[in-house]
Amino acid sequence: MTDHVTDLDHLRDALREFAAARDWRRFHTPKNLAMAMIVEAAELVEHFQWLTPEQSVDLSAAKLADVRDEVADTLIYLVELADALGIDLIAAARDKMAKNAIKYPAETP
Repeated sequence: MTDHVTDLDHLRDALREFAAARDWRRFHTPKNLAMAMIVEAAELVEHFQWLTPEQSVDLSAAKLADVRDEVADTLIYLVELADALGIDLIAAARDKMAKNAIKYPAETP
């Protein structure tokens, strides 16, 4: 099932299939998905708690594997949340970057 996942649309579709096969879609309300995403983000942050900036970029292979799983969990819930609300993540990110470019212009020499 996951071998064909190469972009956000395929990931969204695979997540829909995964949840439907388990009858989870009824639980995937925006509120529940947002809360689950924050829980996963907190689990991600926990791996970096108390590390120095230098340590945070030099993780062991085992720690990096754990961080990778938490990043994936957070992404999965973000994609599912966007799907539940009909938000195109790429378009939303592109639009937000344009707003940020106006709000925070690059300094020119």
